[in-house]
This record gives sequence, C-alpha cells and structure tokens, in this order.
Amino acid sequence: MNPFLGVFFHWMGGLASGSFYVPYKGVKKWSWETYWLVGGFFSWIICPWVLASFMTNDLLGVLKQQTWTTLWWTYFFGAMWGFGGLTFGLTMRYLGMSLGMGVALGYCAAFGTLLPPIFKSFVETIPVPETIAQIASTTPGKVTLGGVAVCLFGIAIAALAGLTKEREMPEAEKKKAIAEFSFTKGILVATFSGIMSACFSFALTAGNPIGEATKAAGTSTLWTGLPKLVVVLLGGFTTNFIWCVLLNIKNRTAYQYLAAHVRPEHAGLKAAGGEHAPAPGAALTPADTKVPVLANYFFSALAGTTWYFQFFFYTMGETQMGKFGFASWTLHMASIIIFSTMWGWILHEWKGASKKAHGLIATGIAMLIFSTIVIGYGTWLKGGGTWQDLLKLIFG
Repeated sequence: MNPFLGVFFHWMGGLASGSFYVPYKGVKKWSWETYWLVGGFFSWIICPWVLASFMTNDLLGVLKQQTWTTLWWTYFFGAMWGFGGLTFGLTMRYLGMSLGMGVALGYCAAFGTLLPPIFKSFVETIPVPETIAQIASTTPGKVTLGGVAVCLFGIAIAALAGLTKEREMPEAEKKKAIAEFSFTKGILVATFSGIMSACFSFALTAGNPIGEATKAAGTSTLWTGLPKLVVVLLGGFTTNFIWCVLLNIKNRTAYQYLAAHVRPEHAGLKAAGGEHAPAPGAALTPADTKVPVLANYFFSALAGTTWYFQFFFYTMGETQMGKFGFASWTLHMASIIIFSTMWGWILHEWKGASKKAHGLIATGIAMLIFSTIVIGYGTWLKGGGTWQDLLKLIFG
C-alpha cells in the first residue's frame, strides 16, 4: 500500500475525467444522443474489455466464477449510475465544464464517499471494510474524514463562485462561452446527475469479489480493478444505449451515424451546445449540411476513451488506499473538479466574471487540493506510517 501513489493515480483519473468533454467540442452536425452513444461505445464496451483482457489473467474465467449476486449488484448499480451519466452531458451544456462538474460532483462526492460505510452500520454483508463509526473512532480515520469535510466545503465554495458568476455576468457574455447557459435548469440536472452518479461507488464496492478473484488468478494488484469495470460499465452502457436510441427515434436522428449530409434542421448542431445554422430564410448549400463524419467519429472516440481512463486510473489508485479505500471517491471527485475548472479557464468560461467570483473559485480549488493531501496523510497513518516517516519520505 502506498497512499501517496494512490493520490497520484486519482489525480491522473481526475485529469482524464476533467478533460473528456473537450474533444466533443470538435463534433459538428450531430445531435447529442448520436455523439454521446458513439463515445459511449468506447467508454463502456471497447476500452474496458480490451484493456482488462490484455492486462489481467483469465478475464472470462474470473467473471464465470462469480456468483449471480455479485454480478447482479455490480451490474445494477452500474445501470443506476448510467442515469447520472446520461444527464452529466446535459449539465455541461447548461452550466459549462467548471461549474457543471463542481455542482454535480459535489453531490457525487458526498453520497459516493460516505454512504457505503454508513450503510455498513446497518447491513453488515455490504463488502466495505469498516463502518463510519469504526472509521471515526481512530486518529487516522478522523484525519481522513476531516479531509472529506474539507473537500465538500471546497466544492460548496466552487458552486458559490458559479452562482456569483451567474448573478454578475451579462447574459450576452455568458452565452459567448456557454451557448445554452441556464443556471436553474443546470442546477436541477446537476443535482439528479450527481446523486445518481454516486452509484458508481456502490458498484465498485459490490464488485470487490471480482477484484479478489482477479488477484487470485495471478494478476498484479495494480490491475485487479479492471475486470470490475467490465461489469459496472456494461450496466452503464445499457441505460445510455436505451435512452440514446429512444432519442434517435424521437428526434429522427438515427440516420446521422452514417449520413454524409444532415437534414436542414440539423445543420446547426454542434456538441458545444447551441446552433450555428444560417439565419432563417437563408438558402442552405451542400457545404452547410455536409457532415465531417470521420472527424466526428474520431473526436467522439477520443472523448470516450479519455473518459474511460478516469476509472482505469481510479482502480489503480484504489488498490493503494488500503482500508481507507472509501476516501478514493472523494479524491477522484476533487481532482476532477480541479482539472475541469482548469479547462473552464482555458475555454474562457469565466471571462468577464468579477474578482469576487475568481477569488471564490480559486479558494475552492485550493481547498480541494489541500483535501487530497489531508486524505492521503490519513491513509498513510492508517497504514502504520508516522509523521517522522513522512518527513524521511519527502526529504530523504
């Protein structure tokens, strides 16, 4: 167990998750349900199976020896997480990357981190090492819970920064960066998305027997979480696939997967949100309706693959966290917000906001970074390390 290596892997996962939506901005003339499903094939089917097959031993044998109970609950919570994933893309459209992820992941961090050990207090069979009371009864546990509290407080400050931005910035300025900006609609969607997305943490916990069987099959500890993702993400794919196909039928957009040209009503679609079609009454030329098919598939595949790598690194980090693996979820959420906010600044989502809003978001990010350090230190203490050992590790 190496908690600081675990923190590093969680940060790498956060970078992947905080960056995955950027390639989608290169998609043109495809509806949301089209590019979301294309990217999803890479996120939930192709990448999990390919990487787990190459990097673990006897993937199919490990899955076959699992009980139906283990497979069902892992799949079920993955499907429930899928509802959160569905609305996550809409959150980005209405609130932008920095604010949208900040609010949605705030709920996700709170529910995904604290509920498993809380439920352990009532249902002993849940595969979680310790109850919340057991965690809070030790000094390392108190330090780690303190880090979780700092993280949630930092998320609240980040959300306050977004609300301040909403109140202060002129409507025209907000629309320049986020074409469909809507704070009220975005907050409602982000709330639902964040709460349902927390089911991913439950799915990973339910899949712990899969990880143990993978290790018994001779797979290195670092990669034992990959087979769990195969089952979890299959559940998420099920939900997203059904919904996207229904939207394809409802919106008559199923033709877009192979079409070289779109219908006039779809000529203005872009993944960044909003419309860029010619003005009403203007004649459409073939160039206006031509779809960059290869580019759309490339950007969607890149986005989907990038998204998958958040949990590729997450499972690696989780193997290093020991009995405080429950804190992995908070670390993951915090790191995502840090990097998504970075992209928000790069993409000028905060351009025109006041010094107060910039100060709040900077404070929130600083607290999130500090929370990862506190949680990492708590896990270090749990593993038997002392502050003297820590000084030796840092300064040699």
